[in-house]
Amino acid sequence: MTAKRPNILILMVDQLTGTLFPDGPAEFLHTPNLRRLAAASTRFANSYTASPLCAPARAAFMSGQLPRRTRVYDNAAEFASDIPTYAHHLRRAGYQTALSGKMHFVGPDQMHGFEQRLTTDIYPADFGWTPDYRKPGQRIDWWYHNLGSVTGAGVAEITNQLEYDDDVAHQACQKLYDLSRGTDPRPWCLTASFTHPHDPFVARRKYWDLYEGHPELTPPDPVPYDAQDPHSKRLLDACDWKGLEVQPHHISRARQGYFANISYVDDKIGEILDVLEATRQEAIIVFLSDHGEMLGRRGLWFKMNFFEGAARVPLMVSVPGQAGALVSDPVSTIDILPTICALAGVDMAEVMPWTDGISLVPQMQGESRRAPVAMEYAAEGSITPMIALREGAWKYIRCPADPDQLFDLANDPQETTNLAADPRAAEVLAHFQLMADTRWDLVAYDAEVRASQARRWVVYEALRNGAYYPWDYQPLRAASERYMRNHLDLNTLEDSKRFPRGE
Repeated sequence: MTAKRPNILILMVDQLTGTLFPDGPAEFLHTPNLRRLAAASTRFANSYTASPLCAPARAAFMSGQLPRRTRVYDNAAEFASDIPTYAHHLRRAGYQTALSGKMHFVGPDQMHGFEQRLTTDIYPADFGWTPDYRKPGQRIDWWYHNLGSVTGAGVAEITNQLEYDDDVAHQACQKLYDLSRGTDPRPWCLTASFTHPHDPFVARRKYWDLYEGHPELTPPDPVPYDAQDPHSKRLLDACDWKGLEVQPHHISRARQGYFANISYVDDKIGEILDVLEATRQEAIIVFLSDHGEMLGRRGLWFKMNFFEGAARVPLMVSVPGQAGALVSDPVSTIDILPTICALAGVDMAEVMPWTDGISLVPQMQGESRRAPVAMEYAAEGSITPMIALREGAWKYIRCPADPDQLFDLANDPQETTNLAADPRAAEVLAHFQLMADTRWDLVAYDAEVRASQARRWVVYEALRNGAYYPWDYQPLRAASERYMRNHLDLNTLEDSKRFPRGE
């Protein structure tokens, strides 16, 4: 008799930096639920996003492919329907698949393999946020990040984002209750994806007060604008750094709001884990973020770069019956798809030629990994595609418009010294340059991005002229099929909706 495939619960957050997860949550964070999960998980201390921006990172995570393959270059690039995701692979193998929360799909396909979506998304699904490489240095003020998220940090009991994540957790819990009733015999994969701790750095008072006066609120030493590398200068300009005067107390409050929202999302995750336990269901649990947050390090905020704060993300995988462990080898979020499929016994042979990720199961079993981790970025704040490689203790960053960057993270974890011009690192630099030359044709990549942007500007302006049909996902809830209705037998209904029965 074939063993039943394991259930899978994916818990995703937004903009949580992996620098706060060296081995589970940092000690100062008030995160009892994530700490409990970490104790039962394989913890990947050096996990990296495929791209330090929401939509490219999420499409890469779901498909196991880097952005150049997915063509999701930025937050307004369509995720093509013919690209298989983990939801497709699992559903094809007999799973029921559901999503509660954010995945920032752009385009008319708002499912990408999920059988059911429990909420709408928090961000728009159209082409309105398309950057334009034809206009370098242009700020698109109505949607670009600005430092108002920093100067406006503070306390509120309800915000746009809190309203969203409250619903994400509620719908995920309701789905787990429904799954426990056993009306569908298929194994399940439920993804709950939150928008916190993404800026703005506004938190509920009970979480804000947890960090009042904490030493971690002290602002890090900034790097002056004139001393920044060219891409960081472009990011500061894109964020309109001259438009708002950011003072040390603003930075402290922004950090406090960020830490507070980590505790908030920990509570929401705790609600989900409590329902999973109460309904006596077991599942493989994956916890990750799409990308990180600079949080004032090097004078930078948000993401959109390859420094550790923005590029490194937490990643924990808990498998029932397996002990927790720490893995220090660099890995990527594009490795999660083949890992999930391997743990579920799902064969990916048909798509492996088009997949960039590598299963993490060998690392979870104690093996070491030699393959480098690759990253790509081609969105706002850039003027041509950028790439990065992490191998061993070294990180290499290339942008055709800028000088190379090379960092020795073992001896310089804050990435303060670029060794690309240091003769003592010439051999290491040549090694990375050869790897980059072999992997990427950046001239062709640039042409592909520019063509995509130009097409989308034409389409967006056309579709906004006259009647507008939105692509945003509209959750449909059939009220006539909920609770008690006269086409149902009340006795059968009450029994079928009860779990556990007979206690």
